[in-house]
Amino acid sequence: MPPHSGQQPQGPQPLPGVDAIVAVGSGKGGVGKTTLAVNLAIALARMGHKVGLLDADVYGPNVPLMLGTSAQPKVLGDNRLEPIEVHGLKVISVGFLNPGDKPLIWRGPMLHSIIKQFLGSVVWGQLEYLVVDLPPGTGDVALSLIQTVPLTGAIVVSTPSDVSLQDARKAIEMFRQMKVDVVGMVENMSYFVCPHCHETTDIFSRGGAEKTAKQFGVAYLGDVQLDPDIRKSGDSGKPTVLEGEESTHAKSLYEFARKVVARVDEIKSGASEGVIQIQ
Repeated sequence: MPPHSGQQPQGPQPLPGVDAIVAVGSGKGGVGKTTLAVNLAIALARMGHKVGLLDADVYGPNVPLMLGTSAQPKVLGDNRLEPIEVHGLKVISVGFLNPGDKPLIWRGPMLHSIIKQFLGSVVWGQLEYLVVDLPPGTGDVALSLIQTVPLTGAIVVSTPSDVSLQDARKAIEMFRQMKVDVVGMVENMSYFVCPHCHETTDIFSRGGAEKTAKQFGVAYLGDVQLDPDIRKSGDSGKPTVLEGEESTHAKSLYEFARKVVARVDEIKSGASEGVIQIQ
């Protein structure tokens, strides 16, 4: 039955005009989650898709730095926010609203409020993909996102180290418990190629994410090398994928983006009608 007049609809509600909402998460910090989320979003845009990027990592909103912008979103007449447009993306971040080094010391209700505002009060327009960069862990922000909109799926980022993989497994289980499809796992900092002798070194071991993905029955989205150029590009506000698919440094990132597209298409084609309600 439809809700009574004036009654708020229950459960997550779709975002009008947004085809797919993909969260990028990790069980722990320091695995390069934001770097992959930013490069994924730009790669999708350069592949011809209409893409938005929501920086939901409210405690460490690094997206503005990685995109090389400190612009302020415009507040429209109906108290809606116009996202920043940069590198072919529509972007919103707490970092635009709270620039500088002043920390945000917020409890759960305030986090839930800002996530709802970024989803419902931002003029996203027509998007094929909305990429959401989650904070590390399995806390309030991820829960608020899942309760507010129906996620198409979630990507779990991990390094090959056992410590990182232990927390990545918790992230997979969280998404499954919340009835969110796991798009797959990606292994960041998978290996290092010496620029002088060209020898490959597995600094953090290698292959752990692929093994974990197989163990949990989720797709493996590939590996991304530990590359100083990827770090430098992020720090300079010019993410690596801007170099194009022909770039040696960007190749694995574009391969990752293509696998994400394929998996999202699989999930959407196999999804049942209706919205999963959070009990």
